[in-house]
Order: sequence, then structure tokens, then C-alpha cells
Amino acid sequence: MTFLDSIFGRKPSQSVAKERLQLVLIHDRSDISPEVMERLRRDLISVISSYMDVDTDNIEMDFDREGKKVALVANIPVTSIRRGQRGEGDV
Repeated sequence: MTFLDSIFGRKPSQSVAKERLQLVLIHDRSDISPEVMERLRRDLISVISSYMDVDTDNIEMDFDREGKKVALVANIPVTSIRRGQRGEGDV
């Protein structure tokens, strides 16, 4: 790792390759097809969009694994919150 890589936080290619392989394995183990993942993505966007405006071009969804547990991790940029519309009185 070079000095500049350590400053700018670049990961060695071996580390990046390992993370990608882990994500592929997690995806395979979770047994979720790309089509199901896309439907899940659309459904999540639809529900969240009824409460707030989101930047749909920059949404990231992935799986994370800790031991034998798999978690769906979503990074959904919120541009604004809709106050007083839908969701009032909902529990």
C-alpha cells in the first residue's frame, strides 16, 4: 500500500476482490434471484416514497453477513420529509 493509498483510503485489490466474492456468496446463500431483488427494491422505494422524497438514482442495496445471519442493508438518500400527509395517525 502506498502512502497516497493510505491517505485516500484506497483498498488493495485483494481486499476488494474478497469483499465482492463474499457478497456473491451471501447473495447465493440468501437464495434471492436478481428479479426478486429488483422487486424488493421497487417495493421499498414505493413505501418509503409515500413518506419522504428519495434520490432513486443513488440507492444502494446489498447483503451483509455476520456469522450465520444475513442482513439486507439499504442506503437510501432522503431529499426531503413529507410532513403532515400520509402516515398521520398510523401506528
